[in-house]
Amino acid sequence: MLARRHLRPRFNRQRLELPDGDFLDLDWTGPEDSGRPLVLVLHGLEGSSQSHYVRGLCSVLSNASFRSCVMHYRGCSGDINRLPRTYHAGETGDPDFVIGWLRHHYPGVALFAVGFSLGGNMLLKLLGEQAGSCVLSGAAAVSVPFDLASCAERLEKGTSRIYQHWLVSAMKKTARQKATQYPGRLDINRLLETTTFREFDELGTAPLHGFAGARDYYAKDSCRQYLPQITTRTLIVQSHDDPFIEAVQIPKEQELGPGVHLELAARGGHLGFVTGPLPGCTEYWLERRLTVFFTHLTGEFN
Repeated sequence: MLARRHLRPRFNRQRLELPDGDFLDLDWTGPEDSGRPLVLVLHGLEGSSQSHYVRGLCSVLSNASFRSCVMHYRGCSGDINRLPRTYHAGETGDPDFVIGWLRHHYPGVALFAVGFSLGGNMLLKLLGEQAGSCVLSGAAAVSVPFDLASCAERLEKGTSRIYQHWLVSAMKKTARQKATQYPGRLDINRLLETTTFREFDELGTAPLHGFAGARDYYAKDSCRQYLPQITTRTLIVQSHDDPFIEAVQIPKEQELGPGVHLELAARGGHLGFVTGPLPGCTEYWLERRLTVFFTHLTGEFN
């Protein structure tokens, strides 16, 4: 079995100009046939097409004759974006624009989307906002932070603080770039002293994106409140041992919209989902599960 570190799909980059004067970078991989089913991939916080979970999924999808399009959030492709803003967990305008662009340019294909972690929250919020008007043939979300405030609190406890430290440090690098690009838009000295998501979001994410503060951001952007409205065929994959998410955060069946199916794994961590006894013999089963799901829906679409 192939470990994810060996999966190196070859991506072709396309820059998509946005109506507000900014841009998004899309990385494409898979069969050259533009008539093949297409999956839009939304990565996690500070991720990219080079994130291990993205490479793994795109490789398996390619082997199954799917095309993949990885949407980099503003500032995540390696090139800093033009505007003062970047991205946040409830940013649905950008993926909505890309989905519309893909549907316009590939009108006859089965079009799917998958979101990982922050990207999962983003996608589920979008599906709930659009309810029955969504043009996607199906969707999937993995390791979703359903309640952002609760996740921020969880990451301040125990070994979860290791993940928090790594991610907040990565976010500070982006903040430094923005402070240089737009002097005075951020209190960069205070921002660089933050140690938690809540502190960073209060001083960075919220003021850059028009929120009153971290509490306002978490309340408005958490996807859990949008789940009942989802009618698009959607698979959510979560694990009981996710260090980002308390078990109480996982939504109950009655909270899910008519199109949603939730699968809970006993183990999987955050974007892990590994099986196999020894290093080198492990397999990331998530990619196969998502590919089977999209393959099944493609049959229904056709």
